[in-house]
Amino acid sequence: MHPELYFIYDSHCPWSYATTPLVNALSDSFPELEVHNWHCAHYDGSDCAGFSQIKAAEKQSGQTFGQEHIRFADSPKNAILTANFMAWLQDKQPEKVLPILNALQKEHFVEGNPFGCKRDFNTLVAQFKLSPPNKVFKEVLSNEALYQQSDIQELQAFMQNSAFPALLLTYGDNAILLEHASYLNKPQDLVKVVKKLLA
Repeated sequence: MHPELYFIYDSHCPWSYATTPLVNALSDSFPELEVHNWHCAHYDGSDCAGFSQIKAAEKQSGQTFGQEHIRFADSPKNAILTANFMAWLQDKQPEKVLPILNALQKEHFVEGNPFGCKRDFNTLVAQFKLSPPNKVFKEVLSNEALYQQSDIQELQAFMQNSAFPALLLTYGDNAILLEHASYLNKPQDLVKVVKKLLA
């Protein structure tokens, strides 16, 4: 039975962006690790993380936040289309999810792409040769995204924790909620921890 990693994130959350390098490091270091990237669709246009959280995430992780993103740091964020897009991708082409998440977060947090309408996804669609259906770009959660929300709620009930981002490692009969916040600027240290767990 292969080990699995569940990454619960929101594409518009600076702390999720700060955590993605940990997922990259684990995926690169453990080829047998099955990674599930689940978008929790927290940002629905009613709020935002805000400037202070962006600066804190930047300081703790070393991730780059561009001026185009920072300029609108305190404006409400809407990740519904992205949640639909990523849920469709997880369902149809799961092997592309992590590379696309990295590209998407760079566009959002560095270049300032809000991913608020269909044309905002054009670069990603062309770069990764995708053909998403039109239902992905509706302002309500798609069926795939709703199914993913249900899976996330089940996992959060199991973890007894609804905070995100979250990294849950399962292997054999074990499940460990990884303390990702301690490793935001030290991905290889988390790799060493996981190596010991899987040994």
